[in-house]
Amino acid sequence: MSIFRGAFVAIVTPFIDGQLDEQGLVDLIEFHIANGTHGIVPCGTTGESATMSHQEHHRVVELTVKTVNGRVPVLAGSGSNSTAEAIDLTGYAKQAGADGVLMVSPYYNKPSQEGLYQHYKAVAEAVDIPIILYNVPSRTSSNILPQTVARLAEIDGIVGIKEATGDLNQISEVIRLCPHDFSVLSGDDFTSMPTVLVGGKGVISVTSNVAPKDMAQMMDAALAGDLGKAKQLHYKLFPLMQAMFYDTNPVPAKKSLELMGKIKSGKPRLPLYPMNDETLSRLKAALADYGLL
Repeated sequence: MSIFRGAFVAIVTPFIDGQLDEQGLVDLIEFHIANGTHGIVPCGTTGESATMSHQEHHRVVELTVKTVNGRVPVLAGSGSNSTAEAIDLTGYAKQAGADGVLMVSPYYNKPSQEGLYQHYKAVAEAVDIPIILYNVPSRTSSNILPQTVARLAEIDGIVGIKEATGDLNQISEVIRLCPHDFSVLSGDDFTSMPTVLVGGKGVISVTSNVAPKDMAQMMDAALAGDLGKAKQLHYKLFPLMQAMFYDTNPVPAKKSLELMGKIKSGKPRLPLYPMNDETLSRLKAALADYGLL
């Protein structure tokens, strides 16, 4: 059975005055483990990896692995739009002791399907670590098509995909074409339960940052076939899932954690910017309705 199943949190990276808040990160990881989160994903989109130096990226992965200490899997973000850089980041994640890597498809340069295939193949051949592909067309301007995913699934080391198309048609086709032990994980909270019901293995979640216990219980219920409980939790969580995207991710998640007293500062790094007063009041209302404030 794959270790990449259930509710993995795409964990935020806390900063104070623009510098990594190491104790804040440690405290967040402990909060997740205490609340049943199934795995930790540092240095993803939600972790603001795009604005981290390589040194910071390495430190966050290292600190996460050390803090988790084998209690749950750590899936380190290691993607880049440069194949050579992706190989370097993936090699470092392996060296730091991560259980696997989450590798976003190359952004901005818009490779062809063959380019995407060769990119992932090159990393898999260079570094012996489980790789989860990450398909998020809204941020990369390219879509890893199901046929390409099926080809990649034949490569040793490529063990799953985070599917953030929000498209159950595409998700179902990926599941249909790939081996049974290939982990298809939802990359959109609102498709996490339906993805499991059509054969997926879980979610890499933004909402888990603020409601880890409910997200983990929803995935447990869905994976166990307890549709009544899974559906009840889906609709309980649904307004909160929407609230996490009132502004660009991770701006709402970080502000929520600050309001909840889980981190000292929820301020993102530029070019992300704190939300305006109107959006903030909507976020506070959603958090209060959920019982988080």
